[in-house]
Amino acid sequence: MHALAAPFATAQTVPASAGVGLRPVHYRQILEERPRVGWFEVHSENYFGSGGQPLHYLESIRDAYPLSLHGVGLSLGSAGPLDEDHLGRLGDLISRIEPGLVSEHLSWGRVGPRHLNDLLPLPYTEEALEVVCDHIDEVQERLHRQILVENISSYVQFRHSTMPEGEFIARVARRTGCGILLDVNNLYVNEANNGIDPVAYLDALPVSAICEMHLAGHDRAGTLLIDTHGTRVAAPVWELYAQALDRFGPVATLIEWDTDIPPLEVLLEEVRHAATVMRSRHAFTT
Repeated sequence: MHALAAPFATAQTVPASAGVGLRPVHYRQILEERPRVGWFEVHSENYFGSGGQPLHYLESIRDAYPLSLHGVGLSLGSAGPLDEDHLGRLGDLISRIEPGLVSEHLSWGRVGPRHLNDLLPLPYTEEALEVVCDHIDEVQERLHRQILVENISSYVQFRHSTMPEGEFIARVARRTGCGILLDVNNLYVNEANNGIDPVAYLDALPVSAICEMHLAGHDRAGTLLIDTHGTRVAAPVWELYAQALDRFGPVATLIEWDTDIPPLEVLLEEVRHAATVMRSRHAFTT
């Protein structure tokens, strides 16, 4: 039986402001200059070691800023059991860093011991819903905390899906008590590639479940949009972000930039833009 509401503590340390993805090239500059940014997010798997320089810098930055952990390897949608070693390492990192938020993708990418180098979409069916909810229940019980699940970008849709993606994610959140990380760029990419109605999608999501948003850049390959996380946030994504803020209110918002990493100053410009959009929709936000 799935929980109707999460019996886990939900962290309050990540503010409803704009943050940025933490990258090694910026470690020293951040510690030396202490830029004005609300928080940082890291990919959990990059810090699964028991020591070394990455963890040293992460702990130092954690002393000055709130942190969020964002995973790519749990494979919540795989039909088989969760990877116990992976889940154990994630638990150890959470205990060590005490992040404000912990998130994972609503996707699959593992078959048995084989991990695929991609985040693959799910069919939105009752069977897939059961698998995902069982895995989220297990993760939250093991970690003793709520996790967030993120909508992914996709380039195919399954004909045998029985419900829209927005309804699927909403049902996952209601049944498990997990939160939702709304990736606005992914929603825009899926609108362009798959014809998803973004307004209907946003309307399907429970307001109380939205705990974080992501903003990122994409590139075009012919008629296809590719979620590259390697450019500035596009104008129509900013517009969709404003619509999401109107529905969900101010929430922690991340500038996600994973390839062709620019100078920190460029990321901070995007952070300031996100803060401006948030203030324009909610004047009391700082």
